[in-house]
Amino acid sequence: MKHDLTSALRRASALVRAGNPAGATEMIQSALGATPVSASQPSAQVEKLRAALPDMGHLGARSGLRETLEKLVTAKPMHGLHGLRGAEPPEPVLPEGARFDRATFNCAQGSREYRVFVPKLATQRPAGMIMMLHGCTQSPVDFANGTDMNRVADENGLIVVYPAQSRGANMQSCWNWFDAADQHTGAGEPAILAALARQMQREHDVPEGRVFVAGLSAGAAMAVILGRTYPEVFAGVGAHSGLAYKAATDMPSAFAAMGGKLAPFDAARKHPVATIVFHGTADSTVHAANGQRIADEARPNGVEVVQDGHSNGRSFTRSIIADGDMPSEHWRIAGLGHAWSGGKSTGSYADPAGPDASGEMARFFLDLAPQGRE
Repeated sequence: MKHDLTSALRRASALVRAGNPAGATEMIQSALGATPVSASQPSAQVEKLRAALPDMGHLGARSGLRETLEKLVTAKPMHGLHGLRGAEPPEPVLPEGARFDRATFNCAQGSREYRVFVPKLATQRPAGMIMMLHGCTQSPVDFANGTDMNRVADENGLIVVYPAQSRGANMQSCWNWFDAADQHTGAGEPAILAALARQMQREHDVPEGRVFVAGLSAGAAMAVILGRTYPEVFAGVGAHSGLAYKAATDMPSAFAAMGGKLAPFDAARKHPVATIVFHGTADSTVHAANGQRIADEARPNGVEVVQDGHSNGRSFTRSIIADGDMPSEHWRIAGLGHAWSGGKSTGSYADPAGPDASGEMARFFLDLAPQGRE
């Protein structure tokens, strides 16, 4: 672990020199969260950080990284799921008649807390359900605020489930997309999340074939895993600033992939899944090459149509392949960093500028399903 953390610190230092201290902090947080520890023992992770600092020589001081690290070393124990951001954010403002329930799900593979948005449906069945997977240091409330997905869901009659990663599984609340134990059917986090989706589908009478999954960063990487491992549960995937299936199987390969050091594309890894990808060209936390790799591996057969456009202050390039049940879209947003496009400033890792990623994902998902509510 010390070797992995030292490597992470060197990469984080480069990010600070490039003017991205937030990306450096997230990288270190992810490294610290690689070894699950008890929520009551954060000092064990801090000691790993302190032990790695001498190996940095004068690099940390020269780059200004130590100022960033000081927040991690001296931070008080985290509360809830909100990491170094401090107190839990305010609850989202709900449309009239809607609910934002809180509960805990348990199954043989483990348990997770979650929030679920339920719009006012009267006697109608929901049009579908989206499982939204937050990024590192985020919480369901923070993610709901930043993506504004509840508003989109209310407009379209959608249920939205926001699982919460536990600090017992990852100290920084990252979904463990880089762990080989969490990349397969029948075990680990994919099994927990798929079982939760099935339970929510039953409880809210969501029609078959209308359950979807989306996420940001580590959550996007886990959404891609779910699309591969549980296609019978999830009919479509939305990946924002994420990574491809098995892009990494341990921490060193995770940092390499995040930096854009990917293995050459292998056509044998293609596995068409209905997928919509968003990625910023200025993302210095997860290199944009990862968004391209997700799109390439999910790509169906068909003619690609490329559109250039401008929305809400940002230019974008949208690549579309319309292929029946397995279409794909890839949105490359010019100048967007590691943040949800068209999001709300009330949440973390959200950029109000650019196309409305939440609205476009909902549109993409609903186009996959039979039209209208039963």
